[in-house]
Amino acid sequence: MRIAFIGLGNMGAPMAHNLLKAGHALTVFDVNAQAVGALAEAGAKAANSARDAVLECELVITMLPAAAHVRSVYLGEEGLLAALPDGAVAVDSSTIDPQTAREVAQVAAGRGIAMADAPVSGGTGGAQAGTLTFMVGATPELFNLIQPVLSDMGRNIVHCGEVGTGQVAKVCNNLLLGISMIGVAEAMALGDALGIDTKVLAGIINTSTGRCWSSDTYNPWPGIIETAPSSRGYTGGFGADLMLKDLGLATEAAKQVRQPVLLGALAQQLYQGMSQRGEGGKDFSGIIGLYRKP
Repeated sequence: MRIAFIGLGNMGAPMAHNLLKAGHALTVFDVNAQAVGALAEAGAKAANSARDAVLECELVITMLPAAAHVRSVYLGEEGLLAALPDGAVAVDSSTIDPQTAREVAQVAAGRGIAMADAPVSGGTGGAQAGTLTFMVGATPELFNLIQPVLSDMGRNIVHCGEVGTGQVAKVCNNLLLGISMIGVAEAMALGDALGIDTKVLAGIINTSTGRCWSSDTYNPWPGIIETAPSSRGYTGGFGADLMLKDLGLATEAAKQVRQPVLLGALAQQLYQGMSQRGEGGKDFSGIIGLYRKP
């Protein structure tokens, strides 16, 4: 399939590489020329702009930092919706608020372009391995069309419902993730302060009722999980500023429907503090720094 991929950051670049490996004809664009060059060396066609990238595509996939970028790339004067060929479809895998996803898709539909929101979970490791989970908001017909392509980048492709529901699933998942990481950090630090070996404690948690992904796969205490960012100085992984962004999306969405997210709001404040201390580039599991003694 002729695919345009816009946004070659930490997630987008490996996703695009997997599309190349699957044999798709890929045209790419990013404001980072080095990222574009790396994909071009791997076999992709480099475009001079997002608009140029989609001129001959059948499908465009975007992976952008925030809702403002999605609106600009799709709806701006040089936006994609004015340049996409007849019959092309669009998939936005950015993590944004559900309302923006629905509004952009509505404009796209008015111009004859079918659009899905398909945010992902699985981190940079999942993007590289092609094992991402895609949470897809789309009509059943569009989902059936794009599922094979998404399967070239992910292992679990879930149809969540109509457009916008992919973002709903993503913000709810990351709301819980941010809260659970703080809970594990608090428990691990308490256990250490009370004198138990942290590896023993983690082993008990991971075989008991406190078990969760934040503990058994991504434990924030150094040396528990060798592959976790906590064991390499909280580098790589999912940055605290990105978690702060997602918690902001969740709390703002909650306000729109008057739904309380009490722990989510507290988690947002704690990650805001981490960011203000200049630690926003660290992995979000570095929130355990709030609890560990210097």
